[in-house]
Amino acid sequence: MLDQFDPRLDSTFSPVDPARLVAALSPLVKPGNLIASVEGMRPFESDGLAAYRSMPAVVVLPETVAEVQAILRNCHQLGVPVVARGAGTGLSGGALPYPGCVLLSLSKFNRILSIDADGRSARVQPGVRNLAISEAVAHLGLFYAPDPSSQLACSIGGNVAENAGGVHCLKYGLTVHNILKLEVVTLEGEILHLGSEGLDAPGLDLMALMTGSEGLLGVITEITVKLLPLPDLARVILAAFEDVEVAAGAVATIMSEGVIPAGLEMMDGPALRAAEDFAQAGYPRNAAAILLCELDGAETEVAEEIARVSDLLTRAGAFEVRTARDEEERKKFWAGRKGAFPAMGRLAPDYYCIDGTIPRRELPRVLTEMGRLAEAHGLGVANVFHAGDGNLHPLILYDASKDGDLEAAEALGGAILELCVEVGGTITGEHGVGREKINQMCVQFSPAEIETFIGLKAAFDPQGLLNPGKGIPTLARCSEVGGMHVHKGELPFAHLPRF
Repeated sequence: MLDQFDPRLDSTFSPVDPARLVAALSPLVKPGNLIASVEGMRPFESDGLAAYRSMPAVVVLPETVAEVQAILRNCHQLGVPVVARGAGTGLSGGALPYPGCVLLSLSKFNRILSIDADGRSARVQPGVRNLAISEAVAHLGLFYAPDPSSQLACSIGGNVAENAGGVHCLKYGLTVHNILKLEVVTLEGEILHLGSEGLDAPGLDLMALMTGSEGLLGVITEITVKLLPLPDLARVILAAFEDVEVAAGAVATIMSEGVIPAGLEMMDGPALRAAEDFAQAGYPRNAAAILLCELDGAETEVAEEIARVSDLLTRAGAFEVRTARDEEERKKFWAGRKGAFPAMGRLAPDYYCIDGTIPRRELPRVLTEMGRLAEAHGLGVANVFHAGDGNLHPLILYDASKDGDLEAAEALGGAILELCVEVGGTITGEHGVGREKINQMCVQFSPAEIETFIGLKAAFDPQGLLNPGKGIPTLARCSEVGGMHVHKGELPFAHLPRF
């Protein structure tokens, strides 16, 4: 299990007395915004990947950028690790506290600062919920496109840190495609303004670098997001299939015809039946798999595409193709998809959600191979994923109360991620590497690429204090898991910092 940080393979820091930390940080925030009791820190010991747990030394909840700057400066001077945290809905252990760290919660940065309807943008703080942005601008005929399944709760700062996507990322892009500017505070307390409200900014694209950096390079304190006009019409087609591989092949058929759906999602039999029991979305329970295909735009355009895609799905092997009758049924179809994760509680006491991405052409092969791997590990898998862009979210079903079940789930998850790499994909599409996929980084990337990552991290954070043990593996870890080999008794790149 990776629930404990290994000092042989992860960063090591000289521990700082918690009482000293409290004395140094208490004057920097309002009374009640520093938590040092074990009971008070329990809610912060894990993120959405709840199987991994670790306790910080203290939790601080700043309310202003000046407070964030002061906290980071103090941690820099004391040599104390810092882990930034948003809503805690992440699924890769990215907000898992490093032992003895200061956990910097940005939950009080929860204001929409300004809305520019003419410029179609909004300035928001990192603690603002994803869905709250669209709710705040709906009366202006606008919305914020990225929509993770956790959008009711997840924060926009966490979305930037992980480069989150969602159901509609196929047409509208990931977080990186939907933001204009970032305000970031470095470990030394310096404020950086990255990006531009224009179409481009001079110099290196540091905003894109910061997006998806998982808290390893700086702390995000403000985001300027793009807003898009609400489409005139959105309609959803539900297609049911008797075979999972045939359903996967239908995805390639749609995309090869030049249709770009707003969303194209797939659920296999176990997932759709659990979701149907949970949300009563109207899914056909006898199907081996379903596709949900949303088309949006002008009314005449949508009508033409609905007819075209319905015909494509029928010819691709669907035994049932139906279009949502109205907006209420459209929302029901999506409620089932977005409620699929919590619905897994009907199938097993626990589930482990994997996040890998593959070329669309490999979907049938990978789904078949995942079934074989699951059988070999003695566990069930339910599949719910963004089929249009090949972003897989297999849900590995297990029982944490059974000895060895969690370890088997982790092993199966690792095998699935390595399968994604084998077919030309990647170990993450939107959840990030965090703590969960740290070993698979050594499989995905070459020694030269790991060297580049380490050097880049050192440029922003020479002491390795920001979110240590996440995202970028140490050289020792890559040697240990076999992704990098020791030559003549020495690790390669031993001259670089070890984070």
